Amino acid sequence: MTTLHVLGYIVGANIETYLLEKSRAVRQAKDERTFHIFYQLLSGAGEHLKSDLLLEGFNNYRFLSNGYIPIPGQQDKDNFQETMEAMHIMGFSHEEILSMLKVVSSVLQFGNISFKKERNTDQASMPENTVAQKLCHLLGMNVMEFTRAILTPRIKVGRDYVQKAQTKEQADFAVEALAKATYERLFRWLVHRINKALDRTKRQGASFIGILDIAGFEIFELNSFEQLCINYTNEKLQQLFNHTMFILEQEEYQREGIEWNFIDFGLDLQPCIDLIERPANPPGVLALLDEECWFPKATDKTFVEKLVQEQGTHSKFQKPRQLKDKADFCIIHYAGKVDYKADEWLMKNMDPLNDNVATLLHQSSDKFVAELWKDVDRIVGLDQVTGMTETAFGSAYKTKKGMFRTVGQLYKESLTKLMATLRNTNPNFVRCIIPNHEKRAGKLDPHLVLDQLRCNGVLEGIRICRQGFPNRIVFQEFRQRYEILTPNAIPKGFMDGKQACERMIRALELDPNLYRIGQSKIFFRAGVLAHLEEERDLKITDIIIFFQAVCRGYLARKAFAKKQQQLSALKVLQRNCAAYLKLRHWQWWRVFTKVKPLLQVTRQEEELQAKDEELLKVKEKQTKVEAEEEEEERNQVLQNEKKKMQTHIQDLEEQLDEEEGARQKLQLEKVTAEAKIKKMEEEILLLEDQNSKFLKEKKLTEDRIAECTSQLAEEEEKAKNLAKLKNKQEMMITDLEERLKKEEKTRQELEKAKRKLDGETTDLQDQIAELQAQIEELKIQLAKKEEELQAALARGDEEAVQKNNALKLIRELQAQIAELQEDLESEKASRNKAEKQKRDLSEELEALKTELEDTLDTTAAQQELRTKREQEVAELKKAIEEETKNHEAQIQEIRQRHATALEELSEQLEQAKRFKANLEKNKQGLETDNKELACEVKVLQQVKAESEHKRKKLDAQVQELHAKKMLQVWSLSFKIHRSFFRRKPARN
Repeated sequence: MTTLHVLGYIVGANIETYLLEKSRAVRQAKDERTFHIFYQLLSGAGEHLKSDLLLEGFNNYRFLSNGYIPIPGQQDKDNFQETMEAMHIMGFSHEEILSMLKVVSSVLQFGNISFKKERNTDQASMPENTVAQKLCHLLGMNVMEFTRAILTPRIKVGRDYVQKAQTKEQADFAVEALAKATYERLFRWLVHRINKALDRTKRQGASFIGILDIAGFEIFELNSFEQLCINYTNEKLQQLFNHTMFILEQEEYQREGIEWNFIDFGLDLQPCIDLIERPANPPGVLALLDEECWFPKATDKTFVEKLVQEQGTHSKFQKPRQLKDKADFCIIHYAGKVDYKADEWLMKNMDPLNDNVATLLHQSSDKFVAELWKDVDRIVGLDQVTGMTETAFGSAYKTKKGMFRTVGQLYKESLTKLMATLRNTNPNFVRCIIPNHEKRAGKLDPHLVLDQLRCNGVLEGIRICRQGFPNRIVFQEFRQRYEILTPNAIPKGFMDGKQACERMIRALELDPNLYRIGQSKIFFRAGVLAHLEEERDLKITDIIIFFQAVCRGYLARKAFAKKQQQLSALKVLQRNCAAYLKLRHWQWWRVFTKVKPLLQVTRQEEELQAKDEELLKVKEKQTKVEAEEEEEERNQVLQNEKKKMQTHIQDLEEQLDEEEGARQKLQLEKVTAEAKIKKMEEEILLLEDQNSKFLKEKKLTEDRIAECTSQLAEEEEKAKNLAKLKNKQEMMITDLEERLKKEEKTRQELEKAKRKLDGETTDLQDQIAELQAQIEELKIQLAKKEEELQAALARGDEEAVQKNNALKLIRELQAQIAELQEDLESEKASRNKAEKQKRDLSEELEALKTELEDTLDTTAAQQELRTKREQEVAELKKAIEEETKNHEAQIQEIRQRHATALEELSEQLEQAKRFKANLEKNKQGLETDNKELACEVKVLQQVKAESEHKRKKLDAQVQELHAKKMLQVWSLSFKIHRSFFRRKPARN
């Protein structure tokens, strides 16, 4: 972005970055290069530099997965020299360049670190630390501390630190994350260093010219988080293009009062943008991703499930067609449907790092590396992402609140600022079209190009240009430019611009469908203005040709008159020569020529003539000498006056320069004072806002204290309720053991108690979520078992109705089922008794033998079901006891937290009071300074007015002196001219 001064010259420049594709530093797609600096460094570095940077061949680096891939028509060696020369031009020192190249080499060395899994455990080990030694040498770290930080980093558990062994996958991930973070920090430092060299901050420009170069729309086979951000950006830019190209164009037609039917081109991209960036109701993709990043035990799978749950019915959102699909979800962008794979999205959004290694880099012996990692306290550690427990989650969230922001949040904020800047400018769009997918020069795929033009809105833009009036020109400019085509259409005198243009249009005899006259402009269809330009060029050509003909005729006539004069002179010369040729042989002419010199009269006349000529010469010489003397005296006087005038003019110019310098100084001081006043006013407003903000925070803090006090009382009441709930649960378990018929009533009481507990413990919902899930699961199992039992009893009742003859036996069997709760042996005895009764009644119930066998089978199933039910009830009782103990411990921990929070809030309240007093004191001082500055500004304005008056007076004096000087010079030149070109006196 180039910044321009008010006068139009460049005063600075600035570079801004958006979503650096740092993943390219560690892995690339097939046949693609990584960042060019790696190839340039390996190709262009000399032997001495290679030994200093510990460089190797292309195939020896794992991060250069595709080896060396050249660019046709370019040499990386020459490009490296150009890069080094550009750094020197930008003022980079030799130490800075060497430090940068060391960091670039270290990024490659990160990829060569290899780990292996130990035989008996999952712990990772580093069999060879040669690469680690090279890396630590380049970055200024201790190799033992680096190895320990990678393999067994220290992790905070509660208030203590413990060492946790890393697996091979975790170690590989940590190394790749460090490599990407190192390259990103180096890149951002380089941009900051270039901006500092371009010196944008010292002079504030009035306007700027910016060039935005951003990645185009990306649709791969499987797209990740980076592609979502890039496509989100292109959606916003395409929306701006549509608004500029279609909406604003048609709004201008309506604003100018032109008859125009508003055309809806169906290019509303807001639904897709809302799907990605909407903060709530329902939340979009980025908001859900941020929420999952801070949610305990969240994974990419839970993120996708929540996304499908929230946005499953959105018109721009689609689920994968089959469960076997590799994609997790689809978004319908303006360029087409894109499949996204949510693989490691939580990690990419949090951008976690091994904070142990980051601390070592911050403490590096290399000042450059330490400067790159100076914000080590703002990173998110791997332990806070992968091992976040419920307790650690709350504390981690509090420490990072207001301090850490996810990658999605940062990218969304930067994109919002970019779009605000673009909306406040007059953007021009340059569309880059991919000619083919083979990356071959000179080949054009028509279908591919047309698809890109169609999805980018270019074809719609051409359509609206053809239907609308793309060319427009204001009335004054149209009259000034094309009045030459209608010389007699506008009468002399004043005429309104619109009326004049209407007369010109009628004189031009244009088709009414080709133009429209608005309130301040004339609109033309495509090609009409170009036709008028051609007519104007032809008219100007005719005028120029006529002017050239007049000039050439004048020059020809002048040359002809000169030749006529020369011809007349030649004729006179010819006549005189012919007369002389005739007279030279005449005898009397010869006598006359010989006698004439001898005549006395002739001599006297000649002598008199000679004397007269001599006297005339003497007089002329005397007059000339007198004139020269007078002229010399006059010149001397004029020279003296000239010197005096020059001295006076020089003094006046110096005085004028001093006054101009003083005026500029006063102007600068005025601008500075106005800037200070404005800054003071802004600071006063800011302080007032901060004061009101702190008052609100004070009130909010007091409310929070009261709320915490009430919450503490509520928590104590909840603890009592939980104790009562525990007793109720024990009673319910006892009732379940005594009678199965009371299970339904007990379940209803549990549900009622659960709803009451949910309403009272909303703040503890996250902590007891698992307990509630287990209770719900057990209740569901209990309900299922109860339904099975009721079904069995229902079947028994139906059989009793159908088998009236066996009603007595069925009642006895039901009594046996009730006795099963007391003792399993009694059930067996009852069954034997029933079998004995069955044998006694075998003769009477011969026909019902089959039904009785079915009934006995049902009884056995019920006995087995009852046994399982007793085991489940025991397990349920045990689980409820454990959950009650855990809940009591959590309540005690919450009490401690509330007490700590109460103390912190009290301390914050005291600090806010002290800060408020300081702010009031600073406000009074600023008001005093503001009054003093206002007085100074008044004095400066008076001084400025006086200096301006003096300057105008001096300008008038200088102009008067200049006029006198010019008059004297002109008079002197006239006298000199008259002296040197005076006519000779007439001869007597």
